[in-house]
Amino acid sequence: MEHRADIRDRLAGLLDEVAHREGRHPTHIDGVEVIRTSTSSMHRVPVVYQPRILIVGRGRKRVYLGDEVYQYDPFNYLALSVPLPAECEWEASREDPVLVVSVAVDPAMLGQMLIELDEPPPPVATPPRGISTTPMSEELGVAACRLVECLKCPVDSRMLGRQLVREVVYRVLRGERDGAVRSLAGRDDHFSGIARVLRHVHAEYAKPLKVEELARMAGMSPTVFHHHFKVVTSSSPLQYLKRVRLDHARRMMTHDGYNASTAARAVGYESASQFGREFKRLFGVTPAEEAGQMRARLVAN
Repeated sequence: MEHRADIRDRLAGLLDEVAHREGRHPTHIDGVEVIRTSTSSMHRVPVVYQPRILIVGRGRKRVYLGDEVYQYDPFNYLALSVPLPAECEWEASREDPVLVVSVAVDPAMLGQMLIELDEPPPPVATPPRGISTTPMSEELGVAACRLVECLKCPVDSRMLGRQLVREVVYRVLRGERDGAVRSLAGRDDHFSGIARVLRHVHAEYAKPLKVEELARMAGMSPTVFHHHFKVVTSSSPLQYLKRVRLDHARRMMTHDGYNASTAARAVGYESASQFGREFKRLFGVTPAEEAGQMRARLVAN
């Protein structure tokens, strides 16, 4: 097998070739995206991560979630099993961009894989967190190289893509320490309840949502629900809902032409002034300023 340094160099070269345009781009394989970032973040950027595996070919990013920091780079991959509002920062330039391949995990494929593995899940006292970083193994590095190589040819992607995604997921399963990806198959009752609630929040974020109702949906008492929700997301339910609403409003203003008041109503705010205050507290600028800045970045890219 290649040495790890050779594998890292090969993955970086392949991603530099495949992710040749700035930004995040889908590929010919469903659920696989490539990302190229050539400008540094001047401060922590609020983002909402989706469930996926993020493997870096070049550069590094840091994710801030509550009091914890997760760094993913060519030596460590990031795995997320639930949607998580967080903050991210990175350094990059046109000469030294951040290059990432993103792999969404199909719970059905994962469940079948766990059945075939026929291994008992490791005992845990609490649900796994919704995020983890794990050192890259040589086996995972080689599998990631094969996947990115496949992206260069549409026919290869169509014929081999699902099999190569399966190999990447398998290598992650074998290497992870805290079960973040394994938990996507829903084998932990507490985690499954929280994941069910998070899917509901993302689908119905604009509607009035009460913590007591969310706790019933999870099959827990409010006290137990609060505890396990924070274990998985590092956030309270109300803070999580606020972040989801503000993130959707931000995208509505940037991509769909909403102004601040219409975006506020669309995501469930009754008070435009409250929306403006909370938006500026999170993003550091007013809704109008943020929308203008993001549109300018889209035009530049």
